[in-house]
Amino acid sequence: MPFPKQEPRFYTKNNIEAITPSQLGCYGIIASGAVIYVGKGDIRNRLLAHLNGDNACISGRLPTHWVDEVTADMDRREKELILEFNRVRPTNPGLVSGGGPASGCEWGDLG
Repeated sequence: MPFPKQEPRFYTKNNIEAITPSQLGCYGIIASGAVIYVGKGDIRNRLLAHLNGDNACISGRLPTHWVDEVTADMDRREKELILEFNRVRPTNPGLVSGGGPASGCEWGDLG
């Protein structure tokens, strides 16, 4: 099952800082209309870290939006989301399915 139905929010510092602190769950980062990365943790802190360039594989894809899901079982949910995006878009050149030729990133680089 994909992320719950929601309007993707712009990937900007103001939008991310508006997230209530300490919300745990999963998030998807979007570029060119596709989810390129699924992560978990403190949603606000993790998105701010990515926005500030902690992961060159994400930054290099020029993300524009994000979606999220607050959940106590973020480990299980992250795995479900990754499996779902890989099933739906097996040839997705995004990071979820292992990076693309332009990204220079491999699945193990996503940390």
